[in-house]
Amino acid sequence: MLAKELISDVVPALKTSDTGLDAINWMEVFRVSHLPIVNNKSFLGLISDVDIYDLNKADEPLGNHPLSYDKPYVFAYQHIYDVIELASRLQLTVVPVLDGNKEYLGLITQSQLLQKFADLIAAHTPGGIVELELQLRDYSLSEIARIVEDADAKILSLYVSQMDEGDRYSIAIKLNRTDLESVLTAFDRYGYSVKTTYVGNDSYDETVKRNYDSLMKYLSM
Repeated sequence: MLAKELISDVVPALKTSDTGLDAINWMEVFRVSHLPIVNNKSFLGLISDVDIYDLNKADEPLGNHPLSYDKPYVFAYQHIYDVIELASRLQLTVVPVLDGNKEYLGLITQSQLLQKFADLIAAHTPGGIVELELQLRDYSLSEIARIVEDADAKILSLYVSQMDEGDRYSIAIKLNRTDLESVLTAFDRYGYSVKTTYVGNDSYDETVKRNYDSLMKYLSM
């Protein structure tokens, strides 16, 4: 998914002749804290509501307002991951999009970005989530996929995040089914550590539950 596919056709850009009050009004309408300033197709920068409040001259043209951002933007051909990285790093509510000639094409809003990313990771598709904990050297996508598919399930999305320990990683796997027992059994068989599972709106530490069940079986022998 590329930046050009995420551009809003609703939120307008500002001109240097617009006032700070104009900018604040548009920000309130679209529930954003930033808007780009564009003259013709030339992207001049991004102004925030803080910039306007700090100057305390909302009736002055935006051309008189200093900008706290040094022209943050992405190109139309960049991936949604690049858009997320920029928005997250600078805490932006909109991300300007430029073409190869650095001419302004439009912007991506934070809400659009969140919605599209949810589609990307299959967040709206029913299914359970399994989180594995392992060292990166033990991570093999092909083996994880084989284990899941041998258990008659499919991976809808997967992401890897580094844990605080530094050499250990958490692997979150979204599956196409909510009955996870056969998948969990398969991971156990191959020596994978299941950190937690999530099914629908209920979350619990599956490892603790399964260890408890094993203990009860042992005590009943």
